[in-house]
Amino acid sequence: MANTTLFRSLMGALIPKADAINEAGGPAYSLSPEQALAQFASTGCLNTTFYATDAVQLDRVTTLAERVSTAFVAKTAVYCRERGYMKDMPALLLAILSRRESVLMDRIFDRVVDSPRMLRTFVQIVRSGATGRKSLGSAPRRCVRRWLDQRTDAAIFAASVGNDPSLVDVVRMVHPKPATPVREALYAYLMGRTIATDRLPPIVREFEAYKTGDRTQVPDVPFQMLTSLELDTNAWCDIARRASWQATRMNLNTFARHGVFARRELVDIVAARLRDESEIRRARVFPYQLLAAYRSVDDAVPSELRRALEDAMEAAIANVPSIDGQVYVCPDVSGSMRSPITGARRGATTTMRCVDVAALVSAAVLRRNPDAEVLPFDDGVESLRLSPRDSVMTNAERLAAVGGGGTRVSAPLAVLNSRKASGDLVIVVSDNESWVDASTGRGTATMREWNRFRARNPRARLVLIDLQPYSTTQASERSDILNVGGFSDQVFDIVADFAAGRLNADHWVGEIDAIAV
Repeated sequence: MANTTLFRSLMGALIPKADAINEAGGPAYSLSPEQALAQFASTGCLNTTFYATDAVQLDRVTTLAERVSTAFVAKTAVYCRERGYMKDMPALLLAILSRRESVLMDRIFDRVVDSPRMLRTFVQIVRSGATGRKSLGSAPRRCVRRWLDQRTDAAIFAASVGNDPSLVDVVRMVHPKPATPVREALYAYLMGRTIATDRLPPIVREFEAYKTGDRTQVPDVPFQMLTSLELDTNAWCDIARRASWQATRMNLNTFARHGVFARRELVDIVAARLRDESEIRRARVFPYQLLAAYRSVDDAVPSELRRALEDAMEAAIANVPSIDGQVYVCPDVSGSMRSPITGARRGATTTMRCVDVAALVSAAVLRRNPDAEVLPFDDGVESLRLSPRDSVMTNAERLAAVGGGGTRVSAPLAVLNSRKASGDLVIVVSDNESWVDASTGRGTATMREWNRFRARNPRARLVLIDLQPYSTTQASERSDILNVGGFSDQVFDIVADFAAGRLNADHWVGEIDAIAV
């Protein structure tokens, strides 16, 4: 038999030395500035997380953006908006570009600012002074005017919902030049001036008529404009019939409370909308938002709509990879994963936690890979048997109910090594803040256990999906290791490409760098 002490030493020598201490005090590897910026952009919501305040996140993002090229800042902004579905972070990166490289900012503006909310967020961030300027400046002002000019009168009217800043505030800042008398009248109306009704766009005339008593037909406006009015069941049915996919998901209980689902026709319409794959893609829904909706519906919502949400989940995770060979998926169920997935914010903290998202990812992988083994871990591996035949919703809830101890990312790998297990892909879903396995050995315990696993399985690959905006990892990037951040379904695409050997040597950063701007 070979000298085991000798070969154990040689294996350790191949492990890169840990060069950082993570937020929990454990040894870790620093992400490159590009990787770290991508991580923050894809997971950070500028709210307080378990280990970092909102101010710390803002400081780190602005610092990281100064350490990478303006082209990479632009590509990251586009990536985390178009593929990661983020809101605050892409607007922040765009605001940073407005100071550093206005030409690039102009080039990607319409791809990042693709909704009224994104417009307001961008203006709010620029005027806050957080990125080095307190006024919009000529280039951003020009982009905002262009955004306004490209919208129809009806779209501008619908966009007037929302505050801090409101669309009216934005109009006052940039002074757009109305191209038509109708647009001029619309801007004046929004600013509170008295305007003859016949000068206004048709949709505004319909809305004003509805407010003053003409209740024959509910105008096609955001229902937030109508909720201060006395609406009967017929009106609420009209609202539900026309609601967007996201508005439907968020207001199932409201519709039920107002008698909408007493009408079979509306149940069928809403169920079909929730199941519509094209609508799901257009809404850019996070899978965890479907889980949140499923959990929150009350007993007054018909069971058919609960089933429709389950069907919507299946559609939302359709790009979860089906992997040839043995797959292990390891959700972190430790105490720090009980923090809100989008951070804590007064009056607006989500009920969905990091552990819920980790459980959801794991349940989705199991659904597409029935022979996969799920190894939930905190300071050890929790004993839990799941059936791939159960719904994703059911398995996600079961997974999220276990654990709560310290974080030991190496735990599932250690269990697999103790079994001398074979495998092709190991997926860890965590905040990567491992500390229970801190030791004086070279590198991290995760890296040491992975090297042992890969010595038996030379073609195996490790994916670490990080759900929180921190700048370290437990396994350093190399050809068999992928670090990726985020909680949209696009993460599954990257995992699939990596598992199939289609990603380049830079892995996730290379995916972002390939975006044309």
